Amino acid sequence: MEKRRRSMPAVLAVALLAAMLPSSEAAAYGSGGALTKDYYSKSCPKLESFVREEVTRKKNETVVTIPAVLRLFFHDCFVNGCDASVLIASPKEDAEKNTPDDDSLAGDGYDTVNRVKTRVEKECPGVVSCSDILALAARDVVDLADGPYWTVELGRRDALVSKASDVEGKLPGPDMKVRELTAIFKNGGLSQRDMVVLSGAHTVGFAHCTRFTARLYNFNGTGKTDPSFSKDYAEALKKACPRDVSDTIAVNMDPITPITFDNNYYTNLLHGFGLFTSDQVLYTDGASRETVKEFSANQTSFFEAFKESMIKLGRVGVKTGDSGEIRRDCTAFNP
Repeated sequence: MEKRRRSMPAVLAVALLAAMLPSSEAAAYGSGGALTKDYYSKSCPKLESFVREEVTRKKNETVVTIPAVLRLFFHDCFVNGCDASVLIASPKEDAEKNTPDDDSLAGDGYDTVNRVKTRVEKECPGVVSCSDILALAARDVVDLADGPYWTVELGRRDALVSKASDVEGKLPGPDMKVRELTAIFKNGGLSQRDMVVLSGAHTVGFAHCTRFTARLYNFNGTGKTDPSFSKDYAEALKKACPRDVSDTIAVNMDPITPITFDNNYYTNLLHGFGLFTSDQVLYTDGASRETVKEFSANQTSFFEAFKESMIKLGRVGVKTGDSGEIRRDCTAFNP
């Protein structure tokens, strides 16, 4: 376990088929106080500009920055709350990021947060938490990918502990069904609709072939392809991801508009283009099908819902006041 006591001060992306505001105004309560949209208005008034500049610079170097930061935020919030515990680099390799579930997180996400932190520490030393930086960066990568923009509530503190043992069973998995996914989100106070909304983040990014090849070659142990796949899509995936595929090979989550944050993810599901089981079941299961159809037909509806759900996610398990700290280095607890 990686812990700080409070008493101590080469992925190959394969293009296929070429051809998250009324709730934002409310205060959000964590374990020690309230989040507010103007938390740093006096202590670091240019914070959001600093974050935006660094995130934009990183995104211009590689578009992987977009899904990498967004996924990093999700993984952080789902395990004991939005507290930057996923960022800790433990010398003993026993922190959250050392688990199999987090091992696939792209390094560009971590690098983005660390770059922003370095800039912010120069301008406003010892003031801004890593968890707030990650929340702002997640908003900015969505906006930079032509997605929605929302006001991020701020005032989080960074976790004092990061344990690998805390991760298991808390993150959505690629083979989960709607009931399992709903239960995972419910643990964070999020609804089934929030689950469908936030799954829409799969409109950007990539996935390693090894995460879904069972659907292609041995669905439910049958030795066949998952029949919910579009036949053409399955054949394209098999070419990109043969049976003996390397664990470094990845494909785009959205084969149509892979680097644009839009509602195409939901339209893909209508046509059997969901990459993971956890994607396609959102349409095949009647409990969530109507929401998928709603967002497929109306991008504005999806964008508004995504903003609200991201604000709700950002309130999950936050640490404020004495329940956390302001790290000087996002990868390590303060000495």
